[in-house]
Amino acid sequence: MTDVIVVGGGPTGLMLACELRLHGVRVVVLDKEPAPTGFVRALGLHVRSIEVLDQRGLLDRFLAHGQKVVSGGFFAGLGKTWPERLDTAHSYVLAIPQTTTDRLLAERAGELGADIRRGCEVVGLSQDDQGVDAELADGSRLRARYLVGCDGGRSTVRKLLGVGFPGEPTRVETLLGEMGVGVPPETLAAVMAEVRRTQKRFGAMPLGDGMYRVIVPAEGVAEDRSAPPTFEEFKRQLRVCAGTDLGVHSPRRLSRFGDATRQAERYRVGRVLLAGDAAHIHPPTGGQGLNLGLQDAFNLGWKLAAEIGGWAPQGLLDSYHAERHPVAAAVLDNTRAQMELLSTEPGALAVRRLVSELVDFEEVNRHLIEKITAIGIRYDFGEGHALLGRRMRDLTLKRGRLYELTHAGRGLLLDQTGRLSVAGWEDRVDHVVDVSEELDAPAVLLRPDGHVAWVGEDQRELLDRLPRWFGTATG
Repeated sequence: MTDVIVVGGGPTGLMLACELRLHGVRVVVLDKEPAPTGFVRALGLHVRSIEVLDQRGLLDRFLAHGQKVVSGGFFAGLGKTWPERLDTAHSYVLAIPQTTTDRLLAERAGELGADIRRGCEVVGLSQDDQGVDAELADGSRLRARYLVGCDGGRSTVRKLLGVGFPGEPTRVETLLGEMGVGVPPETLAAVMAEVRRTQKRFGAMPLGDGMYRVIVPAEGVAEDRSAPPTFEEFKRQLRVCAGTDLGVHSPRRLSRFGDATRQAERYRVGRVLLAGDAAHIHPPTGGQGLNLGLQDAFNLGWKLAAEIGGWAPQGLLDSYHAERHPVAAAVLDNTRAQMELLSTEPGALAVRRLVSELVDFEEVNRHLIEKITAIGIRYDFGEGHALLGRRMRDLTLKRGRLYELTHAGRGLLLDQTGRLSVAGWEDRVDHVVDVSEELDAPAVLLRPDGHVAWVGEDQRELLDRLPRWFGTATG
C-alpha cells in the first residue's frame, strides 16, 4: 500500500507528485501511454505558473529551455500590447513546448523519489474507509490511501466515479498538425496576414527542423472526435480557408480539438479526487489549460499531504474543491467569451470591434491579462485586508527574495515587526523576520501555495488563524 496513486503522467499529475514528495508522501504515478507523447499541445506558461515554479526553485530549469515573451494579444487574439505594472516580478509569458514542461517535471518528480510507471492503464476503482484499490488493465491491483485522477478530458477516473460532467458540447472544431510547409517564409507570412484579418483560428508557427505547427478550422464537427483527421482533410481545409494548401508535406502528427466547455460537479468523492482536464475542459483560447492544471496541483498537493501527515484541520481537503471549482468556472466563462469573439459572423465581428476599443484602456487590458495569467485570483477567506486570499508576489527582502524561502513547500510567516511567534507550529510554518519596502503590512501568514491566510500584527489574531490552515499546535 502506498500513500497516493496519481493517474496520469501529464503536467498536472507530475506537478502533484512533486508537491506530495516535498512532504515525504509516497507517490506512484500511473500513465497508460508507454512513453511520453512527442506532440506539442501547449506552448507556454503564464505568470502564475511561472511564479509557482519560482516558489519551488524550479524556474531556472525552465528558463534555460524557454523564451520570455512580452507581447499582448492573449485575450481572443486582439493584439493589444502587454500591460504595464502587473503585480508580479515575472511580467512575461514563458514560451516553452509542453513536451519540455513534461520532461522537466518528470525529472524533478524522479529526483524527489516519485515512482513513475508508464504503460499502466487503470480500468477499475473501488474504495473503502481506509483506502482506494486501482485495477490495472493487466489484471494487477494497487492500493493507496488516496487516488487523484489527472488523466485528461476523457478521464477514466471521473467516469468510474460516476461524477457528472455538465456543460456544452463542441460546436466548432479545429485541426492541429505538425508538418513541413512548402512555400517560402515570406509567402507564408503574407498568406497568414491576409487570412487572419478575419479568421483568427488559422496559423502556422515554426517548430524547428523545417517543421511547423499548423492550425486551421475544420469543415464541421467529426462524429468520432477521438480519430485524428487525415492529411487530405487537412490540406482540403487549408485550401478552403487560405486558398492554398501551402505545399504542406511530411505530416508528423495530426489531431483535432473542439470548443466544448465542461466541468466536473465534484472534485472529490471520498478518497478520490480530480485535477486538471479530468475536472474541467474548455477551448484553448488564451493558453490557459495546462496552467490551470498546474495550479490545481499546487493547491491540492499540500492539503493532501497534510491529510496523510495527520495534521490537516477539519475541512482542509474539501477546501480544494471550494477554491478551485470557481476558478475553473471563471476560465470556462472567459474561454466561451473568447470563442464568440473569434467567430466570423457579422454580429460577433461587431462585438469584437467594440471590445477591441475597450481593451485600449489600460485598466481593461490589465484586467483581462490578470484573468488569463491567473494573478487576479482571490480565494474567499472572509472579510479582511486587501491581500487576504490573494497569492503573494515575490518580494525583495533585506536578505534576499521571498520565493527563495518557499522551496520546501511549508507555510511561512513573514514578520516585519519581529514580535510574533509560531511556537507550536514550527514543524509546519517557517518564521521569517525580515523587511520589504514592497510590503505595506506588518506581517503576513502564507499558506504553502503562497496565498495570504492572515495579515496583521496581533499575536492573538495569529494564534486564532494558524489552526485554520495548519492544524493543532504541538508541544
